[in-house]
Amino acid sequence: MRRRDFIVAIGGTAAWPMAALAQQRDRIRRVGIFIPTGFDNHYIAFTKEMAALGWVEGRSIRFEERATNRLEQVPIHAAELARLAPDAIFVASSSMLQAMRDATSDIPIVFAVVIDPVSQGFVSSLPRPGGNITGFANVEFGVSSKELDLLKKLAPTIDRVAFMYEAALATGAAGMWTVIENAAPSLALHAVKMPVGAPDDIERAIVAFAREPNGGLLVAPSFATSQHSELIAKLAMRYRLPSMFPSREAVEAGGLAFYGTDTIDLSRRAASYVSRILNGEKPRDLPVQLPVKYQFILNRKTAEAIGLDISANVLALVDEEIG
Repeated sequence: MRRRDFIVAIGGTAAWPMAALAQQRDRIRRVGIFIPTGFDNHYIAFTKEMAALGWVEGRSIRFEERATNRLEQVPIHAAELARLAPDAIFVASSSMLQAMRDATSDIPIVFAVVIDPVSQGFVSSLPRPGGNITGFANVEFGVSSKELDLLKKLAPTIDRVAFMYEAALATGAAGMWTVIENAAPSLALHAVKMPVGAPDDIERAIVAFAREPNGGLLVAPSFATSQHSELIAKLAMRYRLPSMFPSREAVEAGGLAFYGTDTIDLSRRAASYVSRILNGEKPRDLPVQLPVKYQFILNRKTAEAIGLDISANVLALVDEEIG
Protein backbone atom coordinates (compact mmCIF):
# COMPACT_ATOMS: atom_id res chain seq x y z
CA MET A 1 0.00 0.00 0.00
CA ARG A 2 1.62 3.25 -1.07
CA ARG A 3 1.82 6.35 1.03
CA ARG A 4 0.39 9.43 -0.55
CA ASP A 5 1.60 13.00 -0.47
CA PHE A 6 -0.79 15.31 1.26
CA ILE A 7 -1.21 19.03 1.75
CA VAL A 8 -0.13 20.57 5.04
CA ALA A 9 -2.74 22.97 6.40
CA ILE A 10 -1.54 26.46 7.24
CA GLY A 11 -1.99 27.57 10.83
CA GLY A 12 -2.24 30.96 12.49
CA THR A 13 -5.62 32.15 11.27
CA ALA A 14 -6.25 34.79 13.91
CA ALA A 15 -5.19 37.70 11.72
CA TRP A 16 -6.55 36.44 8.44
CA PRO A 17 -9.26 38.39 6.60
CA MET A 18 -12.71 36.84 6.35
CA ALA A 19 -12.10 35.61 2.81
CA ALA A 20 -9.08 33.64 3.97
CA LEU A 21 -11.05 32.15 6.86
CA ALA A 22 -13.75 31.00 4.50
CA GLN A 23 -11.09 29.46 2.32
CA GLN A 24 -9.66 27.59 5.31
CA ARG A 25 -13.05 26.08 6.07
CA ASP A 26 -13.04 24.66 2.54
CA ARG A 27 -9.49 23.39 2.74
CA ILE A 28 -8.54 19.87 1.82
CA ARG A 29 -8.99 17.72 4.93
CA ARG A 30 -6.40 15.17 5.97
CA VAL A 31 -7.28 11.74 7.34
CA GLY A 32 -4.83 9.16 8.63
CA ILE A 33 -5.41 5.47 7.93
CA PHE A 34 -3.66 3.01 10.25
CA ILE A 35 -4.25 -0.66 9.43
CA PRO A 36 -2.39 -3.99 9.37
CA THR A 37 -0.64 -5.01 6.17
CA GLY A 38 -3.03 -7.15 4.16
CA PHE A 39 -6.13 -5.18 5.16
CA ASP A 40 -6.52 -3.88 1.59
CA ASN A 41 -10.25 -4.67 1.55
CA HIS A 42 -10.72 -2.59 4.68
CA TYR A 43 -8.84 0.31 3.09
CA ILE A 44 -10.94 0.07 -0.07
CA ALA A 45 -14.21 -0.15 1.85
CA PHE A 46 -13.34 2.87 3.99
CA THR A 47 -12.08 5.15 1.21
CA LYS A 48 -14.87 4.14 -1.18
CA GLU A 49 -17.48 5.03 1.42
CA MET A 50 -15.72 8.34 2.12
CA ALA A 51 -16.05 9.10 -1.60
CA ALA A 52 -19.74 8.16 -1.50
CA LEU A 53 -20.16 10.65 1.34
CA GLY A 54 -18.69 13.41 -0.82
CA TRP A 55 -15.05 13.37 0.21
CA VAL A 56 -13.17 13.24 -3.08
CA GLU A 57 -9.50 12.37 -2.81
CA GLY A 58 -7.29 15.14 -4.13
CA ARG A 59 -10.14 17.67 -4.07
CA SER A 60 -11.66 17.67 -0.59
CA ILE A 61 -9.58 15.07 1.23
CA ARG A 62 -6.11 13.53 1.38
CA PHE A 63 -5.29 10.21 3.01
CA GLU A 64 -2.07 9.51 4.89
CA GLU A 65 -1.61 5.76 5.20
CA ARG A 66 0.46 3.62 7.51
CA ALA A 67 0.38 -0.18 7.34
CA THR A 68 2.62 -2.79 8.91
CA ASN A 69 2.74 -6.47 9.78
CA ARG A 70 5.41 -6.00 12.44
CA LEU A 71 4.22 -5.34 15.97
CA GLU A 72 7.35 -3.42 16.95
CA GLN A 73 6.63 -0.87 14.19
CA VAL A 74 3.11 -0.11 15.41
CA PRO A 75 4.04 2.55 18.03
CA ILE A 76 6.52 4.12 15.59
CA HIS A 77 3.86 4.60 12.91
CA ALA A 78 1.36 5.79 15.50
CA ALA A 79 3.79 8.51 16.62
CA GLU A 80 4.38 9.52 12.99
CA LEU A 81 0.67 9.96 12.36
CA ALA A 82 0.21 11.93 15.56
CA ARG A 83 3.01 14.33 14.56
CA LEU A 84 1.31 14.93 11.20
CA ALA A 85 -1.79 16.15 13.11
CA PRO A 86 -4.45 15.04 10.59
CA ASP A 87 -8.07 16.05 11.10
CA ALA A 88 -9.01 12.48 12.04
CA ILE A 89 -7.51 8.99 12.03
CA PHE A 90 -9.17 5.71 11.08
CA VAL A 91 -7.70 2.67 12.87
CA ALA A 92 -8.43 -1.04 12.35
CA SER A 93 -7.21 -3.41 15.10
CA SER A 94 -6.84 -3.25 18.87
CA SER A 95 -3.03 -3.15 18.76
CA MET A 96 -3.01 -0.12 16.52
CA LEU A 97 -5.76 1.61 18.47
CA GLN A 98 -3.80 1.11 21.68
CA ALA A 99 -0.69 2.65 20.11
CA MET A 100 -2.66 5.51 18.59
CA ARG A 101 -4.34 6.26 21.93
CA ASP A 102 -0.91 6.41 23.56
CA ALA A 103 0.33 8.76 20.82
CA THR A 104 -2.45 11.36 20.99
CA SER A 105 -5.34 12.40 23.19
CA ASP A 106 -6.41 15.26 20.91
CA ILE A 107 -6.78 13.95 17.34
CA PRO A 108 -10.19 12.32 16.74
CA ILE A 109 -9.84 8.55 16.26
CA VAL A 110 -12.48 6.27 14.72
CA PHE A 111 -11.88 2.53 15.05
CA ALA A 112 -13.18 -0.69 13.56
CA VAL A 113 -12.36 -4.36 14.19
CA VAL A 114 -11.85 -3.83 17.94
CA ILE A 115 -13.27 -6.17 20.58
CA ASP A 116 -15.22 -4.79 23.55
CA PRO A 117 -13.64 -1.30 23.65
CA VAL A 118 -15.07 -0.57 27.10
CA SER A 119 -13.38 -3.55 28.76
CA GLN A 120 -10.14 -2.70 26.98
CA GLY A 121 -10.30 0.86 28.32
CA PHE A 122 -10.51 2.64 24.98
CA VAL A 123 -13.83 4.36 25.76
CA SER A 124 -15.72 5.17 28.95
CA SER A 125 -18.99 3.63 27.78
CA LEU A 126 -20.72 2.68 24.55
CA PRO A 127 -23.31 5.50 24.54
CA ARG A 128 -20.84 8.11 25.84
CA PRO A 129 -17.32 7.24 24.68
CA GLY A 130 -15.72 10.37 26.15
CA GLY A 131 -12.33 11.58 25.02
CA ASN A 132 -11.18 11.47 21.40
CA ILE A 133 -12.06 7.87 20.47
CA THR A 134 -15.20 6.23 19.09
CA GLY A 135 -16.05 3.69 16.42
CA PHE A 136 -17.48 0.32 15.48
CA ALA A 137 -16.75 -2.64 17.74
CA ASN A 138 -16.11 -6.06 16.25
CA VAL A 139 -17.72 -8.17 18.98
CA GLU A 140 -18.31 -8.18 22.70
CA PHE A 141 -16.42 -10.71 24.79
CA GLY A 142 -19.64 -12.64 25.39
CA VAL A 143 -19.68 -13.91 21.81
CA SER A 144 -16.84 -16.28 22.77
CA SER A 145 -19.33 -18.63 24.41
CA LYS A 146 -21.23 -18.90 21.11
CA GLU A 147 -17.98 -19.64 19.24
CA LEU A 148 -17.17 -22.38 21.73
CA ASP A 149 -20.64 -23.88 21.40
CA LEU A 150 -20.42 -23.93 17.58
CA LEU A 151 -16.95 -25.48 17.70
CA LYS A 152 -18.29 -28.29 19.89
CA LYS A 153 -21.20 -28.79 17.49
CA LEU A 154 -18.81 -29.05 14.55
CA ALA A 155 -16.54 -31.50 16.37
CA PRO A 156 -18.51 -33.25 19.16
CA THR A 157 -15.58 -35.53 20.08
CA ILE A 158 -13.25 -32.76 21.24
CA ASP A 159 -12.75 -32.54 24.99
CA ARG A 160 -9.97 -29.94 25.09
CA VAL A 161 -9.82 -26.45 23.61
CA ALA A 162 -6.88 -24.07 23.40
CA PHE A 163 -7.57 -20.34 23.42
CA MET A 164 -4.94 -18.79 21.14
CA TYR A 165 -4.32 -15.09 21.75
CA GLU A 166 -1.58 -12.54 21.22
CA ALA A 167 0.69 -12.54 24.25
CA ALA A 168 1.32 -8.80 23.93
CA LEU A 169 -2.43 -8.17 24.29
CA ALA A 170 -3.06 -10.35 27.33
CA THR A 171 -5.13 -7.63 29.00
CA GLY A 172 -7.51 -7.38 26.06
CA ALA A 173 -7.77 -11.18 25.80
CA ALA A 174 -8.58 -11.53 29.49
CA GLY A 175 -12.26 -10.77 28.95
CA MET A 176 -12.60 -13.45 26.28
CA TRP A 177 -10.72 -15.95 28.41
CA THR A 178 -13.08 -15.42 31.35
CA VAL A 179 -16.08 -16.19 29.14
CA ILE A 180 -14.39 -19.27 27.63
CA GLU A 181 -13.22 -20.58 30.99
CA ASN A 182 -16.73 -20.27 32.42
CA ALA A 183 -18.50 -21.76 29.39
CA ALA A 184 -16.15 -24.71 28.73
CA PRO A 185 -17.31 -27.05 31.56
CA SER A 186 -20.94 -26.92 30.41
CA LEU A 187 -19.73 -28.23 27.02
CA ALA A 188 -17.56 -30.95 28.60
CA LEU A 189 -14.43 -29.09 27.53
CA HIS A 190 -11.21 -28.33 29.34
CA ALA A 191 -9.93 -24.92 28.25
CA VAL A 192 -6.27 -23.87 28.29
CA LYS A 193 -4.52 -20.64 27.33
CA MET A 194 -2.22 -20.48 24.28
CA PRO A 195 -0.37 -17.13 24.19
CA VAL A 196 1.56 -16.59 20.93
CA GLY A 197 3.52 -13.94 19.09
CA ALA A 198 5.98 -14.76 16.31
CA PRO A 199 5.37 -17.60 13.79
CA ASP A 200 7.78 -19.86 15.68
CA ASP A 201 5.72 -19.38 18.84
CA ILE A 202 2.57 -20.35 16.97
CA GLU A 203 4.03 -23.54 15.55
CA ARG A 204 5.57 -24.61 18.86
CA ALA A 205 2.32 -23.99 20.73
CA ILE A 206 0.16 -25.91 18.25
CA VAL A 207 2.59 -28.85 18.03
CA ALA A 208 2.70 -29.13 21.83
CA PHE A 209 -1.08 -28.95 22.17
CA ALA A 210 -1.65 -31.51 19.40
CA ARG A 211 0.40 -34.18 21.18
CA GLU A 212 -2.77 -35.19 23.00
CA PRO A 213 -5.92 -36.22 21.09
CA ASN A 214 -9.38 -34.65 20.85
CA GLY A 215 -8.25 -31.03 20.87
CA GLY A 216 -9.80 -27.96 19.30
CA LEU A 217 -8.63 -24.39 18.78
CA LEU A 218 -10.36 -21.05 19.32
CA VAL A 219 -8.37 -18.15 17.87
CA ALA A 220 -8.80 -14.65 19.29
CA PRO A 221 -8.78 -11.67 16.92
CA SER A 222 -5.57 -9.66 17.13
CA PHE A 223 -2.76 -8.19 15.09
CA ALA A 224 -0.59 -11.33 15.28
CA THR A 225 -3.33 -13.90 14.68
CA SER A 226 -4.59 -11.90 11.70
CA GLN A 227 -1.14 -11.61 10.13
CA HIS A 228 -0.47 -15.33 10.63
CA SER A 229 -3.96 -16.70 9.98
CA GLU A 230 -2.83 -18.75 6.97
CA LEU A 231 -0.06 -20.37 9.01
CA ILE A 232 -2.47 -21.13 11.86
CA ALA A 233 -4.97 -22.62 9.41
CA LYS A 234 -2.30 -24.84 7.80
CA LEU A 235 -1.04 -26.09 11.15
CA ALA A 236 -4.57 -26.73 12.42
CA MET A 237 -5.26 -28.80 9.31
CA ARG A 238 -1.94 -30.66 9.54
CA TYR A 239 -2.62 -31.66 13.14
CA ARG A 240 -6.35 -32.18 12.55
CA LEU A 241 -7.45 -29.57 15.06
CA PRO A 242 -11.01 -28.31 14.54
CA SER A 243 -10.67 -24.56 14.84
CA MET A 244 -12.81 -21.44 15.13
CA PHE A 245 -11.19 -18.38 13.55
CA PRO A 246 -11.83 -14.64 14.08
CA SER A 247 -12.29 -13.63 10.44
CA ARG A 248 -13.75 -14.68 7.12
CA GLU A 249 -10.31 -14.23 5.52
CA ALA A 250 -8.89 -16.94 7.77
CA VAL A 251 -11.55 -19.40 6.60
CA GLU A 252 -10.83 -18.48 2.98
CA ALA A 253 -7.17 -19.27 3.75
CA GLY A 254 -8.12 -22.78 4.91
CA GLY A 255 -9.43 -22.30 8.44
CA LEU A 256 -12.39 -24.45 9.45
CA ALA A 257 -14.98 -21.93 10.61
CA PHE A 258 -15.72 -18.35 11.57
CA TYR A 259 -18.48 -16.90 13.69
CA GLY A 260 -18.70 -13.15 13.94
CA THR A 261 -19.54 -9.98 12.10
CA ASP A 262 -18.50 -8.68 8.68
CA THR A 263 -15.39 -6.73 9.67
CA ILE A 264 -14.99 -5.12 6.24
CA ASP A 265 -18.48 -3.68 6.63
CA LEU A 266 -17.38 -2.18 9.97
CA SER A 267 -14.55 -0.36 8.18
CA ARG A 268 -17.03 0.91 5.63
CA ARG A 269 -19.35 2.16 8.36
CA ALA A 270 -16.45 3.85 10.13
CA ALA A 271 -16.32 6.32 7.23
CA SER A 272 -19.65 7.78 8.32
CA TYR A 273 -18.20 8.76 11.70
CA VAL A 274 -15.05 10.23 10.14
CA SER A 275 -17.25 12.27 7.82
CA ARG A 276 -19.34 13.55 10.71
CA ILE A 277 -16.19 14.50 12.62
CA LEU A 278 -14.84 16.38 9.60
CA ASN A 279 -18.16 18.22 9.52
CA GLY A 280 -17.73 19.37 13.11
CA GLU A 281 -19.04 16.65 15.44
CA LYS A 282 -16.96 15.33 18.35
CA PRO A 283 -16.01 11.69 18.95
CA ARG A 284 -17.27 11.90 22.52
CA ASP A 285 -20.79 12.60 21.18
CA LEU A 286 -20.84 9.65 18.74
CA PRO A 287 -21.84 6.40 20.50
CA VAL A 288 -19.82 3.27 19.86
CA GLN A 289 -21.75 0.95 17.55
CA LEU A 290 -22.01 -2.81 18.08
CA PRO A 291 -22.58 -5.41 15.37
CA VAL A 292 -26.20 -6.12 14.55
CA LYS A 293 -25.66 -9.26 12.48
CA TYR A 294 -23.37 -12.26 12.90
CA GLN A 295 -22.26 -14.84 10.33
CA PHE A 296 -21.36 -18.51 10.67
CA ILE A 297 -19.05 -19.48 7.81
CA LEU A 298 -17.70 -22.99 7.21
CA ASN A 299 -14.94 -24.32 4.97
CA ARG A 300 -16.30 -27.69 3.81
CA LYS A 301 -12.99 -28.81 2.25
CA THR A 302 -11.20 -28.27 5.54
CA ALA A 303 -13.92 -30.13 7.42
CA GLU A 304 -13.50 -33.10 5.10
CA ALA A 305 -9.70 -32.90 5.24
CA ILE A 306 -9.61 -33.22 9.04
CA GLY A 307 -12.24 -35.97 9.07
CA LEU A 308 -15.30 -34.15 10.39
CA ASP A 309 -18.72 -35.59 9.60
CA ILE A 310 -20.94 -32.59 10.16
CA SER A 311 -24.60 -33.30 10.85
CA ALA A 312 -27.46 -31.81 8.84
CA ASN A 313 -28.65 -29.98 11.96
CA VAL A 314 -25.32 -28.19 12.29
CA LEU A 315 -25.12 -27.45 8.55
CA ALA A 316 -28.50 -25.76 8.87
CA LEU A 317 -26.90 -23.21 11.18
CA VAL A 318 -24.26 -22.27 8.59
CA ASP A 319 -24.84 -19.01 6.74
CA GLU A 320 -22.22 -19.62 4.05
CA GLU A 321 -20.03 -22.49 2.91
CA ILE A 322 -16.59 -21.95 1.39
CA GLY A 323 -14.75 -24.62 -0.57
